[in-house]
Amino acid sequence: MKAPQPHWQWETRLWQAGLRWVVGLDEAGRGAWAGPVTAAAVVFARPGVRLPCLRDSKALAPAQREACARRIRALAAAWAVGWAAPREVDAVGIVEATRRAMRRALAGLGVTPQHLLLDYLRLPQVAVPQTALPKADAQIASVAAASILAKVARDAYMRAVSPAFPGYGFGQHKGYGTARHRAALQRYGPTRLHRRSFRPVAQRLAMP
Repeated sequence: MKAPQPHWQWETRLWQAGLRWVVGLDEAGRGAWAGPVTAAAVVFARPGVRLPCLRDSKALAPAQREACARRIRALAAAWAVGWAAPREVDAVGIVEATRRAMRRALAGLGVTPQHLLLDYLRLPQVAVPQTALPKADAQIASVAAASILAKVARDAYMRAVSPAFPGYGFGQHKGYGTARHRAALQRYGPTRLHRRSFRPVAQRLAMP
């Protein structure tokens, strides 16, 4: 069954209230064992944007995501991507690292946000009104757009660094916990891309 298309109801309500800079935020890579956590922020400053490709990024094939990301970047009033490195994940935990990546994406927008739309996670250090809903990336158009940009950016990064780590297959599994990744981790041990605080990596580090 085809995934339902996210709607513009939240954005429309806020636009009608006089707000212009309504920002959708989402992340990619939160559950991966290796690589950064990546966040994207997207602003569509007017109603009527036609993006039939919009879905939760996980519901799209890679080629569909990349094509949709190009459309999003072309039609958005502003967009930006933020990152938090594996060492930050280990130092402050995945939730705070995700929030850091989101704050960096916001800082790169070049506009002053008036309202944030987020997938579940709020940003308490950002003094802007916020609406955080479970599964917002499947429901709210600008959050779905952010999920696609974050996923496409992170996947591209993991493909780019993969040749530096032969045998790990980062270009295929993007650092997530697949059987191939587990086998490579057991055989070769962790790399500098691995999150040493994550259990499978910590367990491998504890091996003699």
